[in-house]
Amino acid sequence: MHVRQSGFTLLEIMVVVLIMGLIASLVSVVVAPDQRGLLNVESQRLAQLLDLATAQARVTGTSMAWFADASGYGFEQLTPDRAWQAVTDNDALRTRQLPAGVSISGLLLENNPVTEDMRVEFPAYGQTSAFTVYLSNGLARSEVSISPVGIVNVVVHSGNDNATR
Repeated sequence: MHVRQSGFTLLEIMVVVLIMGLIASLVSVVVAPDQRGLLNVESQRLAQLLDLATAQARVTGTSMAWFADASGYGFEQLTPDRAWQAVTDNDALRTRQLPAGVSISGLLLENNPVTEDMRVEFPAYGQTSAFTVYLSNGLARSEVSISPVGIVNVVVHSGNDNATR
């Protein structure tokens, strides 16, 4: 008489573990974008918000300003008594913290590096100064540039590019 044993063979268990590992690695890739992808998303967001602040300054007739440090940025508006106040009536222009790993690494204002108080003002009337904001995430670098006539340009470099910043 032959007794049949039930259970899984070592080969079946190894195949199941392998499949689970592949699924877990695919999920982690989808959930956590690479450095360049995350930097691209943040650069595009910043570009759109800078464009929005410029447009809002012109439409409302109230000067706006963008300020930043390495970990985040925000927007201010000029009050009637000529004082700068954080924007509180527009959720899009609220103060933001950058995701972990992403930082603002520099500001070039009218082709001059800004070493203290990263800040750009958007006048209600007249031209905005040309400037470039540099962001980084690991080896990836990006540039968000705005021309005096309001043209916004975003360039993202991977760690393999020969980016100077």
